[in-house]
Amino acid sequence: MQKPEMLQIRSSVDVVLVRQAARKLAVEIGFGLVDQTKIVTAASELARNTLDYGGGGSVELEVLQEAGRTGLRLVFEDRGPGIPDLELALKDGFTTGSGLGMGLGGAKRLASEFAIESIVGEGTRVTIVRWK
Repeated sequence: MQKPEMLQIRSSVDVVLVRQAARKLAVEIGFGLVDQTKIVTAASELARNTLDYGGGGSVELEVLQEAGRTGLRLVFEDRGPGIPDLELALKDGFTTGSGLGMGLGGAKRLASEFAIESIVGEGTRVTIVRWK
């Protein structure tokens, strides 16, 4: 089992690196093109949110082997302002910026598993898993 990979998210270049790392791992563990696209798209959205709304942070990418199945887990963390209303933030069309508001809700739909924890004034942690 390989060690989790940790990447910092401090600039737009880092968002691209997160996408590339997610794609590389998805290919290595044998995800088909549809699953690759879903995990990479979710990773891109969440990395962008980490940068734009969290002021930067990190992502941990980890290959999972569990109950005879293989998956990829990404955990995004920031020490930003937090999200005051998670339910509202997960609604399609909601945005505090200039985006389309597909970020969190879209990432949730693209993942097999999705969890979010956010404390106002402390930061946010979003965990997604895509199973093969």
